Amino acid sequence: MRLHINIDHVATLRNARGTPYPDPVDAARVCLDAGAHGITAHLREDRRHIVDQDVARLRATLRSTFNLEMAATDEMIALAIETRPDVVTLVPERREERTTEGGLEVVGNAESLGKHVAALQAADIKVSLFIAPDVKQVEASQALGVEQIELHTGEYAHAFGYGRPSSIDLLKPIPEVARVEHARLAAAAKHGRALGLEIAAGHGLTTRNVGALVSIEEIVELNIGHAVIADAVFMSLTGAVKAMLAAIAKGRPV
Repeated sequence: MRLHINIDHVATLRNARGTPYPDPVDAARVCLDAGAHGITAHLREDRRHIVDQDVARLRATLRSTFNLEMAATDEMIALAIETRPDVVTLVPERREERTTEGGLEVVGNAESLGKHVAALQAADIKVSLFIAPDVKQVEASQALGVEQIELHTGEYAHAFGYGRPSSIDLLKPIPEVARVEHARLAAAAKHGRALGLEIAAGHGLTTRNVGALVSIEEIVELNIGHAVIADAVFMSLTGAVKAMLAAIAKGRPV
């Protein structure tokens, strides 16, 4: 199980005061030193947190996997080809949203998405699509020839509930609504793996809900940001990464 830490909200904090700190590149180093396997950053069209200079510096600095999330637009694809991250994850994006809402609509958009996927792959960049755990979206993604899909776990996380886990929580069964979402994720992951896709997952994951999710054996990578940065307020960034790794280890099948 690979854990990639999304460092967007380190940049959010920096930008709130217009200071050069905290530096998301420094945060990336801390996360990797704490045991994370890679770094994720979302370069939004409005540059609300990560900015172009951050992307360039991350690419120049990181010697581990660098996953760049972006909208499927000509501008973003050109920037990715120039920067050459290890992975580009194409995500839906609306300027008025607080965070990414829902998965990419792959069904019915093969032509527009296909040209972007082809351009990235021609530049030797691995392509992942952030999609809902829906079999039709999985099949449409595989038809585009991408290497990976990232399943949107937001509905599962919301149904599971938030807050810090306790020893009692770990003994409780998954809430029934979350169980339904867990089953959807498991079915999509299994189907995608059968089609030859690598399966990642992310959105809304916390130390409270990640253990149950990683019981899905087909999922081999997680992208987690907000919860880790939030936990870092109380336990340091190093401590937050290690706590997430420990929660994953508890839930992962042996």
